[in-house]
Amino acid sequence: MSSTPLRAIIGLGNPGPDYARTRHNAGFWFADELARRHGGTFRVESKFHGELARVKIAGQDTLLLKPSTYMNRSGQAAQALAQFYKLQPVDMLAAHDELDLPVGTMKLKSGGGHGGHNGLRDLHKVFGEGYQRLRVGIGHPGDKSLVHNYVLNRPSKADEDAILNGISLAADAVETWFTKGWERALTQLHTATK
Repeated sequence: MSSTPLRAIIGLGNPGPDYARTRHNAGFWFADELARRHGGTFRVESKFHGELARVKIAGQDTLLLKPSTYMNRSGQAAQALAQFYKLQPVDMLAAHDELDLPVGTMKLKSGGGHGGHNGLRDLHKVFGEGYQRLRVGIGHPGDKSLVHNYVLNRPSKADEDAILNGISLAADAVETWFTKGWERALTQLHTATK
């Protein structure tokens, strides 16, 4: 893992009120939490095909992007941001919902495959595997045929609370990443959200 400071965080999700509280938008929830904590305001930036907030985390300028391209075309927005700010994949973290983790479990990961996630699949087309990810556990409905409806619906109150609690712990870990490095952040988050 490079010691390059994190420069951009891309929350994956779908735009609009119909999707706002759905499980598939957990990446947006994470970006919103960082903006709330660090005084950022999202504004529509058409050249980046999404909403952008600029914040300082531990004194470091950081971009928060919520693509408005819908999940399957997340790479379009991320690529526009990367080209404009001359970002390398290692400079970026993508936050996304993860079916294969229990509800509220959070995992940081560097590189690897897309695991069938459509947003990551599109990012892979642009960047390959070299970016970091925050996997936001939303649980699995138990049967592959139920996945589509599951991710596009709102979780129960208990599940939503667990996800939001995990997101808060993940935001703490990102702050640790900026001040004490990737390994410390990884250990902190994985210990807190087993």
